[in-house]
Amino acid sequence: MKQLKDILYKAGILEVAGTTAIGVTELCFDSRKVRHGSLFIAVRGTQSDGHQFIQQVVQSGALSIVCETFPEVLHPSVTYVRVQDSGAALGIIASNFYDNPSEKLKLVGITGTNGKTTTVTLLFQLYRQLGYSAGLISTVRNQINDQVIPSTHTTPDPIQLNALLSAMVDEDCQFAFMEVSSHAVVQKRIAGVQFAGGVFTNITHDHLDYHKTFDEYLKAKKGFFDSLTAGAFALTNIDDKNGMVMLQNTKADKHTYAVRSMAEFKCRLIENHFSGLLLNLDGQDVLCRLVGSFNAYNLTAAYATALLLNEDKLNVLTALSLLAPVEGRFDHVTSSKQVIGVIDYAHTPDALENVLNTLHDVSAGNGKIITIVGCGGDRDAAKRPVMARIACELSDRVILTSDNPRSEDPSVIIQQMEKGVPLKDQRKTLSIVDRKEAIKIAISLSAPGDIILVAGKGHEKYQEVKGVRQPFDDKKVIEELFKMMD
Repeated sequence: MKQLKDILYKAGILEVAGTTAIGVTELCFDSRKVRHGSLFIAVRGTQSDGHQFIQQVVQSGALSIVCETFPEVLHPSVTYVRVQDSGAALGIIASNFYDNPSEKLKLVGITGTNGKTTTVTLLFQLYRQLGYSAGLISTVRNQINDQVIPSTHTTPDPIQLNALLSAMVDEDCQFAFMEVSSHAVVQKRIAGVQFAGGVFTNITHDHLDYHKTFDEYLKAKKGFFDSLTAGAFALTNIDDKNGMVMLQNTKADKHTYAVRSMAEFKCRLIENHFSGLLLNLDGQDVLCRLVGSFNAYNLTAAYATALLLNEDKLNVLTALSLLAPVEGRFDHVTSSKQVIGVIDYAHTPDALENVLNTLHDVSAGNGKIITIVGCGGDRDAAKRPVMARIACELSDRVILTSDNPRSEDPSVIIQQMEKGVPLKDQRKTLSIVDRKEAIKIAISLSAPGDIILVAGKGHEKYQEVKGVRQPFDDKKVIEELFKMMD
């Protein structure tokens, strides 16, 4: 149990009603989870306002409340703390409650539209390969050394995040690597967290359903770097036209990496095959098991981060050559008829274009490229026709299908995608709502040497329809269909 007065440190207190010399057994910002002894933080969210539930949580046993506005009636046995920003206070209080775990290890955050998951996973694998205890916080999974913990969000809420970091400290982790989403920055999920460094991968069209404009999305990413301290490093990809924007106001030590441009950490792509990449990193050749020019950026970001964390260059290059591909990121399987199935999480226009360009590079025109792609429901609808157009431009055959329709009608999503199909490409494009049937048809259209790209879901093991997550694994489905149709 922690004392309320101790966990309020730096929380931006404006006013207190009651005593802060009381114990707090747990933190809650979800009114449904409050129990006796809980500290309830009333946060104004996108769906609801925690201030509406203050009287309810008092009845549930909350002995202390943090809020931006006091309720009209104050319960005499409850302590009320008014703060400037309860969202930011939640992160700071959570950090204090768990004894500021981010200060006890070196935590690196990676942000960007594409490449976050791969880069954090590569760094985690790299540091485990180098012999360190390390933690991972990602879209695919959270992990403490060999212990895997299911992941529900790209960046957890502040309570979950600090609990995870605290568990990493308990397991003697010296380093941790986490994805930092734009939502997490805006929603202040990383408030109170101390980062040893931040990495920017790229920024393209995505999440405009939430941020409304690209400029707001850019500001969210930049907000992470603006929050870094002078003792941290800021590493950015200057091949991205907005790469230098990230460094404009940061207090952190500034560094750059690139594949096409001159940069402090420079990569040259020598060869790109299904067997892997041959790269030249700062003058040293290294053969890596990952595929695709986009992975040249992810590997360079991981390499540069390790050097900025004072690792030995030769040790890092040796470890990079041993790293395995990340689940659902250019994952591939081959049928007995030599048809290659590629499973990738590409769910943005830029990511889809990168994967398809890579397929052209590695196939060298030796077979057809058949692309199966959909777009998620309740998300940025503007990218739907763009995704279809890119698929058509860079594929020999295209099947538009269902992704995670969520609350939307999948046939309506596909109709919106169809608007992006050029007139000349309509004959080579099919629309099949059932995702498994779409994969089955693609296999029936294939011949030896062809490549089938199943894009959009990657590592996900479900398909969300009308609020229900039904089991669905792209890789498992294509493997089963390959066996059935051999």
